[in-house]
Amino acid sequence: MLTPPLAAQVPTERVHHGDVYVDNYEWMRDKDSPAVQAHLHAENAYTKARTSHLSILQEQLFEEIKARTQETDLSVPVRRGDWWYFTRTIEGQQYGVHCRAPIADADDWTPPTIAAPAAAEAGAAAPDNAASPAVTARVATTLPGEQVLLDDNAEAEGHEFFELGTFALSTDGSMLLYGVDVEGDERYTLRVRMLDRPASADETEAGVIRFSAADDLADEIVDTAAGALFDPSGRYIFYTTVDDAWRPDTVWRYDLGAEAAAVQVFHEPDERYWVGVGATRSRKYLVIELGSNITSETRLLDAGDPTGEFAVVWPREDGVEYDVEHVVVGTQDRLLIVHNRDAINFELVSVAASDPLGERRVILAHNPEVRLEGVEAFRDFVAIEYRREGLTRLAVAMVPRNGGRYEDTPHELHFDEQLFAVGLAGNPEWGQKTIRLGYTSFVTPSTVYDYVVEEDELRMLKQQPVLGRFDPALYTQRREWATAPDGTRVPISLVYRTDLVTPGEPAPTLLYGYGSYEASMDPSFGIARLSLLDRGIVFAIAHVRGGGELGRLWYENGKKLHKRNTFTDFIACAKHLIDRDFTASDRLVAEGGSAGGLLMGAVANLAPQLFSGILAEVPFVDPLTSILDPSLPLTVIEWDEWGDPLHDEEVYFYMKGYSPLENVHDTHYPRILAVTSINDTRVLYVEPAKWVAKLREVGADALLKTEMAAGHGGVSGRYSAWRERAFNYAWVIDALGAHPSGE
Repeated sequence: MLTPPLAAQVPTERVHHGDVYVDNYEWMRDKDSPAVQAHLHAENAYTKARTSHLSILQEQLFEEIKARTQETDLSVPVRRGDWWYFTRTIEGQQYGVHCRAPIADADDWTPPTIAAPAAAEAGAAAPDNAASPAVTARVATTLPGEQVLLDDNAEAEGHEFFELGTFALSTDGSMLLYGVDVEGDERYTLRVRMLDRPASADETEAGVIRFSAADDLADEIVDTAAGALFDPSGRYIFYTTVDDAWRPDTVWRYDLGAEAAAVQVFHEPDERYWVGVGATRSRKYLVIELGSNITSETRLLDAGDPTGEFAVVWPREDGVEYDVEHVVVGTQDRLLIVHNRDAINFELVSVAASDPLGERRVILAHNPEVRLEGVEAFRDFVAIEYRREGLTRLAVAMVPRNGGRYEDTPHELHFDEQLFAVGLAGNPEWGQKTIRLGYTSFVTPSTVYDYVVEEDELRMLKQQPVLGRFDPALYTQRREWATAPDGTRVPISLVYRTDLVTPGEPAPTLLYGYGSYEASMDPSFGIARLSLLDRGIVFAIAHVRGGGELGRLWYENGKKLHKRNTFTDFIACAKHLIDRDFTASDRLVAEGGSAGGLLMGAVANLAPQLFSGILAEVPFVDPLTSILDPSLPLTVIEWDEWGDPLHDEEVYFYMKGYSPLENVHDTHYPRILAVTSINDTRVLYVEPAKWVAKLREVGADALLKTEMAAGHGGVSGRYSAWRERAFNYAWVIDALGAHPSGE
């Protein structure tokens, strides 16, 4: 009989608003403590032993994912300047290889020949105006003039973890700015690689020029946040750094090659705001964006004067969010602004760049049925992303040539499937003739299109290859609606194999949920998920309040003092699936990560009888302790999402009433697997570690698995990620009691 690790109990009092909470496991917060390290290793050993009977299934799942994946592949090239940029993956290598090849001429907007789209094999439902190009498979061959700019495998050598946080090019393509994190703590070291020298014969392979660390300048900038860029001249680098709570708060300008120290451009003292830096697609303006969870502010600087002062577009106004795009109408520089001032689902207005506080022309008025999510401006047209009836939408409007009005009705792209997700993907050029977009559904592999605006034509460029015997006709996707306790209808998206799941006969089901930050969990394809579906398992997403699927109010009604709606919505979805005989409580597993892990912990306390297992990934299960401590990463900015329990007694006791850790009680919990990472700076490993220890006090069957060289996103490298997913899915299959082998 295996005995779980026994965590020492060292009582620590937390006192707020007259409430005394005794935390026996707060000592686990010191990750450098030998005792903490020993405990985490003991938990890992226990989890490994408890799941040893699943080792064959884990390996089978890993091999299934691997066998369905085209390991040697390349992305669809994206044009930037005089080059096509793309990423190769190579069989046996963990990471991508970033490459480029020259354009044919200035009018070349057709990507170089790549792997043939798998539409015929995968049975993708293409729109009526989609044209399939005549392309041939050239995955393993090189493109004419190909150059290797950055090989992530070489950069990752000798490190257990690797993540690329910045990949930015100078306007003329002669320099690459890249940022690397080898710890998982989301702190990056920036380097500059020169791409303007000819390669000698011994530096080429099969005609491919390969740049390496030998081409890097001596300049190196450490401890930056993700995301940095060159100014259009290529002389300056703009980047951000973080404060003691790991909040990006300061923008810097670095004079490349100069001996002088970097110059602070902007600092945001308000701890509720994150800071980022970028540029408009037109390269007319450099941009500083500030945002809390409910308020934003944008500052612009003419890129021709990179050492000048950034000017505020609209001064911040509490509760007002806005995004800015630059567009040229006739000869006038104008700004397109998507905002929510007196427009809860946002509206689009146009203002003069020289006087952004002046006259506002309404381009798209507020619509209570449509959540306007964003606008991307190009020289000749504007792409509009929005959400209607719970699904993403994409439309295009032409920019007026001579200062006139926009089209009254933007042209929406239509897709035939009941459930799908569509969005813009990789469109860096101001004067491009096409719009690159990505499309997917539960049954349609990720598909890349170019939309030719003037011809109203979608050209399929590539569909994610799915090797083996994948036939989308075998699968059904559908929408169900549950009814929450307050009468609200909550959507559920499902997918399953039609020949393995019979309506009215309960099937093993994995129910996923998130429900925070207005993040929408849209139906998308997943190769790893096929290993579940092909075992007769139903996969479902509960689109609970707190997400953004049904507009801004859907989010507002699942945050702060309405947070419990997120939990009761998920429970209502579980009950709906059980009541309609899609599944049964002894074959239903819940899954959620990060803020979705909070959801998992809450429903485990509120309705443990509904589930046979709960998978909680990097779970936010000690929210009150974290949100009470302003010194912790993310805390102050999170007050706009969860409320401020430090200064507001009502918020304190509301959060205390649902905190997973603080509401563990003597009941029959389902099996629980908590997965975390030691270097996670968003949800600290200590939260699931404490939660599992507390669950053990009441006899719960809870396992803790801690990645000892990873961050919030888990392990790095695709093969490592596949093994991590195979481990989790093996546990899920076991908790569901599903058949261990697929077809």
